[in-house]
Amino acid sequence: MRTYGCQMNVHDSERLSGLLEGAGYVRAPEGADGDADVVVFNTCAVRENADNKLYGNLGRLAPMKTRRPGMQIAVGGCLAQKDRDTIVKKAPWVDVVFGTHNIGKLPVLLERARVQEEAQVEIAESLEAFPSTLPTRRESAYAAWVSISVGCNNTCTFCIVPALRGKEKDRRTGDILAEIEALVAEGVSEITLLGQNVNAYGSDIGDREAFSKLLRACGKIEGLERVRFTSPHPRDFTDDVIAAMAETPNVMPQLHMPLQSGSDTVLRAMRRSYRQERFLGIIEKVRAAMPHAAISTDIIVGFPGETEEDFEQTMHTVREARFAQAFTFQYSKRPGTPAATMEDQIPKEVVQERYMRLVALQEEISWEENKKQVGRTVDVMVAEGEGRKDGATHRLSGRAPDNRLVHFTKPDEDVRPGDVVTVGITYAAPHHLLAEGPSKAVRRTRSGDAWEKRTARPQQGPGVLLGLPKIGVPEPLPAATGGCSVQ
Repeated sequence: MRTYGCQMNVHDSERLSGLLEGAGYVRAPEGADGDADVVVFNTCAVRENADNKLYGNLGRLAPMKTRRPGMQIAVGGCLAQKDRDTIVKKAPWVDVVFGTHNIGKLPVLLERARVQEEAQVEIAESLEAFPSTLPTRRESAYAAWVSISVGCNNTCTFCIVPALRGKEKDRRTGDILAEIEALVAEGVSEITLLGQNVNAYGSDIGDREAFSKLLRACGKIEGLERVRFTSPHPRDFTDDVIAAMAETPNVMPQLHMPLQSGSDTVLRAMRRSYRQERFLGIIEKVRAAMPHAAISTDIIVGFPGETEEDFEQTMHTVREARFAQAFTFQYSKRPGTPAATMEDQIPKEVVQERYMRLVALQEEISWEENKKQVGRTVDVMVAEGEGRKDGATHRLSGRAPDNRLVHFTKPDEDVRPGDVVTVGITYAAPHHLLAEGPSKAVRRTRSGDAWEKRTARPQQGPGVLLGLPKIGVPEPLPAATGGCSVQ
């Protein structure tokens, strides 16, 4: 399974993995694409050069497939929804193309392609089944995505997601809470509520407070220690959500709030239904309710028509908001979006120069904000794979409640991913914190137990393994000899 794009794509890949394992497939060793019977690409159409990356990888697999009869390649996700038949025309060795609305069909399409010996292209125009009704192969024993809605009702001129994911469709609150309770029973202690516009939850039924009610309901689930959500939209971010965050102990003091631009003129051209004053007002209210909250954002530099004055408004907003982290992007055309045909496209060299100035400013602010954490005592949930240098430095890594990355001295006692270690912050860098002294406390958790159980005694069979899936192929079917199976 190869996944590109946002958290929604990552969660969809968990569903696809669960479906395949439920159909009898097992995972191939990591990096062994040429030895896999099935390789699935779950694609993104938002990232720059997404199609070049896909076709480059498909080209690399072509000779492997020639050498391995029976190998199948499937392409799904946003790029598949957009390009449809183009994928098979450019890469005729692809067996299955499926979209964002019918991921549940993957095992059937693979089998049909094998029996009929021709590519299967099936793109649904609307959601066939809410993804959370499908089997799931969770990538983590201690943290999980929980989808509360799919699709988006906004019309941002730079974004193609609504065209590919469809209109927003909310999931029933009872189903969401039942899934969370089941995850907690399995050992999960942290969940992230997921949606293209997560705080618009409830628009289907006209309840503007549905999302804050959901947050408060999560606070009543025993054993659920951390609740996060991504990504909200400033337009729908209401005071009751801020109150719910501040008053619900297991909702973490962390907020990712996309800005995109600080210029009212550019925001209007983007069809973002808020302005700089409204955005900074939300930030001020969040900080008043949760003084230690870490706020992150997304920013696009060089949107068509952006002047130097517009860009300075973005820099001003960044200085005022003092984000803990910002994900900054240079604008690039996305075919099918209104912005791609706008006049006054900004020259690449101008975009690059502005981008570097913004990155430098945000690096300075991130470092200053992280330095304020020195001397604080925080509870770190131990993570798996967060610290690439942990082995060499004899450290472990994890996330503080505000989602800051913390590297800390390895305690003398055994600590597992999902356990919680209390540490004192001694040093700050722009993108991480260090706790170099001895740990103040170690709490072994049910999440750590779940991780230990899964890793110490790996099982064979569907739906039980972690990590990227290994794919296998069922035994060949007997040749059709008559009846309706003959084509």
